[in-house]
Amino acid sequence: MMTSVDTDLIRVLADPLRLRIVTLLAEETLCTTHLVEETGARQTNLSNHLKVLREAGVVETEPCGRYTYYKLRPDVIAALAGQFADLAESARAAAENKRTCP
Repeated sequence: MMTSVDTDLIRVLADPLRLRIVTLLAEETLCTTHLVEETGARQTNLSNHLKVLREAGVVETEPCGRYTYYKLRPDVIAALAGQFADLAESARAAAENKRTCP
């Protein structure tokens, strides 16, 4: 039973703006212009966060003319959710385990 969680991915998603981007992309594929409108972030700041999400494998790009669209990779989110589910199951199984103090 797996009890570890991808801490690098958690760090990536821990940033409030990146989590907001992921939440928006869970609803639809958006370009940078849409994301700027939805988040109120500056384009350069948003681009930096999108780069982090791309490098972590959370989002992928889709060129469309002069725009770049971003879409969420649900398999990555599902894998992280599975890691948390495994961790919760391990905690349930270990609920009665108690190490004695010396």
